[in-house]
Amino acid sequence: VADVAASKRFYETIAPHAGLRLGADTPDLAQFRGASGSFSVVAGTPTDHLHMAFGASDDATVDAFHAAATGAGYRDNGAPGERPEYHAGYYGAYVLDPDGNNIEVVSHNR
Repeated sequence: VADVAASKRFYETIAPHAGLRLGADTPDLAQFRGASGSFSVVAGTPTDHLHMAFGASDDATVDAFHAAATGAGYRDNGAPGERPEYHAGYYGAYVLDPDGNNIEVVSHNR
């Protein structure tokens, strides 16, 4: 990522809604852990055109994710709503992280 501190703030903002918690935390790396694994933001050349999705158990969590992220000033990339082009019951929202990657929280309502 271009700025570890900025990315860390973004992921801390969405963490409660994406099922994440902060793990390792240094000036050059911030690791986030969730039920299905972990990932790190590391100082360096940012990844281009990444789409990362996190599962939610209900639509209210998707709504809360989007409200928290956009309320903190992060850019909307798709308001919460049904996405029937994916499958019936697909309810997601998208925001852009500080490097312009598309981050989604989705409930599959199955």
